[in-house]
Amino acid sequence: MSNRGLMLDDQGKMNNFAIEPTVYIDDEPRTGFTPYAERLNGRLAMIGFVSLLALEVSTKHGLISWLTHL
Repeated sequence: MSNRGLMLDDQGKMNNFAIEPTVYIDDEPRTGFTPYAERLNGRLAMIGFVSLLALEVSTKHGLISWLTHL
């Protein structure tokens, strides 16, 4: 029996123990050449490419000239 988030036993006493969350298992593998890994790699590559373009626009130099003039 529960009342507003409080757990009560059959005698009406409050249970002071935490409510355990529901445990689930993710069936999709997260390592190797999986669709998840390919999507993640593609998104990271897009972020890197756009960051490189933003660097070139903001400095008015290409990546090679920016790295060689440090």
